[in-house]
Amino acid sequence: MIRLLLTGLFAYTAYRATMRIIDEVPNDIAPLDMPGDERRTLRRQSAAMGVEPKR
Repeated sequence: MIRLLLTGLFAYTAYRATMRIIDEVPNDIAPLDMPGDERRTLRRQSAAMGVEPKR
């Protein structure tokens, strides 16, 4: 019974520490593009400008 209580306390402490770290990260960070996404990015930019991409 004591082991279960200690395990639960450890899990809760780890959860709270993780949530505190996640809350400290600013939300304005743009995700990195995956390799090979240049074509897709160019298509999106061209579509946003109303221009067909040249091949």
